Amino acid sequence: MRSFDLVTVGHFSIDFIRMKNSGSKPTLGGPPTFVSLAAKNLGAKVSVISKVGYDFPKEYYEWLIREGIDLSMLKIVKNALTTSYMLIYDHNGERRLILKARAPPINPDDIPESLSASVIHVSPIAHEVSCGVMKRLRRHADILSLDPQGFLRRFGEDGRTCLGRFDEPEILSKVDIFKASEREVEAATGESEMLRAIRRVHALGVSIVIVTRGERSTLLSLDGKIYQIPIFKSRVVDTTGAGDVFIGAFLAEYLKGDDPVWCSCVGSASASYVIEEVGPRGFKSRSDVYKRASQIYEGVSAGKGL
Repeated sequence: MRSFDLVTVGHFSIDFIRMKNSGSKPTLGGPPTFVSLAAKNLGAKVSVISKVGYDFPKEYYEWLIREGIDLSMLKIVKNALTTSYMLIYDHNGERRLILKARAPPINPDDIPESLSASVIHVSPIAHEVSCGVMKRLRRHADILSLDPQGFLRRFGEDGRTCLGRFDEPEILSKVDIFKASEREVEAATGESEMLRAIRRVHALGVSIVIVTRGERSTLLSLDGKIYQIPIFKSRVVDTTGAGDVFIGAFLAEYLKGDDPVWCSCVGSASASYVIEEVGPRGFKSRSDVYKRASQIYEGVSAGKGL
């Protein structure tokens, strides 16, 4: 049996990051990278289910192995390309996404029957996960977590990316933990008022809802209460993957039985370090993360009830 604390399902990405009219060079990205590294950094046993193409650099593969990420369920498709994005940041930190290439989708038969995980985090980035895959994953996890970004994205002919509605909202009935950005929650629910949007997600059966809001506090909703988790003021260099790092660290702590509010503070602390560098390189020691999380915890406030 393949047994893990956390398995991330979704595509790796080769990211070309352009900031403030600077040039760009390829960087390893995608949720399997950031989620897995954040959780592994806090002691979790992690793996990924993903597909890449023949162009996936060998040095990326070898680096992930050295970092302790299990890649036994990664499939390299010889006649395909790896999913790739151009990420363009303006002077205000706003991001435009352009899809450059897309790897083949993840299918139900890509999930081993022998798989067992305490939590499976599903985070597609370009419609690589179907409702059928979600149903199959539910059988292999004690907890199912979802970042819906890849279900919501729509692509123009030139690869430009925008957000649309959930085509299959019933997917949420299988989910325990839901993490999304503010814009993604609005797109997924069709609600522009955040409290109503969060209520709608809960109404579909989700226990914990996490809404990241960039430079503003993250919202954590559970048991009829909404908590505001402060953002640590960092020297921001590259925000790519910050949300993935947040949920990876959150889940690693949640599996230890910790209070979800504390888990969110650990997520916020972990993300605050990673955005100080370009790519998945800014992870700090567990003691550094917990120290910063303790500072964040002191500023947590409980807002309106639902």
